Amino acid sequence: MSNVPSILNPTEEDIQLLLSAQCHIGTKNVTTRMTPYVFKRRADGVNLINLGKTWEKLIFAARVIAAIENPQDIVVISARPYGHRAALKFAKYIGAEAIVGRFTPGTFTNYITRSFREPRLIITTDPRTDFQAIKEASYVNIPVISLADTDALLQYVDVAIPTNNKGKHALGLIYWLLARAVLRLRGTLDYATPWEVMVDMFFYRDPEEAEKEQEAAAALEDEEAAEPTGDWAVEGAEGTIAANADWSAPTDWAEDGVVQSTTEAAASSSWDA
Repeated sequence: MSNVPSILNPTEEDIQLLLSAQCHIGTKNVTTRMTPYVFKRRADGVNLINLGKTWEKLIFAARVIAAIENPQDIVVISARPYGHRAALKFAKYIGAEAIVGRFTPGTFTNYITRSFREPRLIITTDPRTDFQAIKEASYVNIPVISLADTDALLQYVDVAIPTNNKGKHALGLIYWLLARAVLRLRGTLDYATPWEVMVDMFFYRDPEEAEKEQEAAAALEDEEAAEPTGDWAVEGAEGTIAANADWSAPTDWAEDGVVQSTTEAAASSSWDA
């Protein structure tokens, strides 16, 4: 590790999270400027990223972000769909502004546009998909922090965080760790206490899966609500049958009594004979 305070060093749990999210899995291609961050190359041709250098650049980026006095002067950009949720959550917790989806050309250079902004720092998810924002930032001297895979082009990028920026779990975890580091450097979060925000909040969720979960929950609620209604319906049906019985038919109780007494008398006489 670099010459930083020991409190900033990663814990064993942090390394396990990085490994489980596959932040160290790169691509088969590697650029010249990303070569120092590659640990080794596997037999199948995939380059593995050095997690020690990933953590160093993560803490360095967090120190740069914490140095910005007004967090609203920071813009987080993500054109990659897997990074939308992570960028929005990261911007929410550090107080920055997020631009997800398509980046409108001229946002940093054309002051006539409605979406014109003058940030002091921008954070991008991928140098390839967010190159329009990085290029405009270079025109107006805005520093750039970007997540970078092994095949990334680092043109106009000032601080590159080497990591897997193509997986939804890797992107969510890196943004979660970066937000936690920024809050700790600002003093709003203690190093000894864990952050109450779960890393799952930063993971991308498929809209179809979310709809299926909502439909399943709604169906379960409907079933629970329908069970007592069925019991009452049966009881109501019995009451309806009883109510529909023909109680108005004329019945002569005196005649029934005469017939019964006559029958009993005939039976006793036959036995006496």
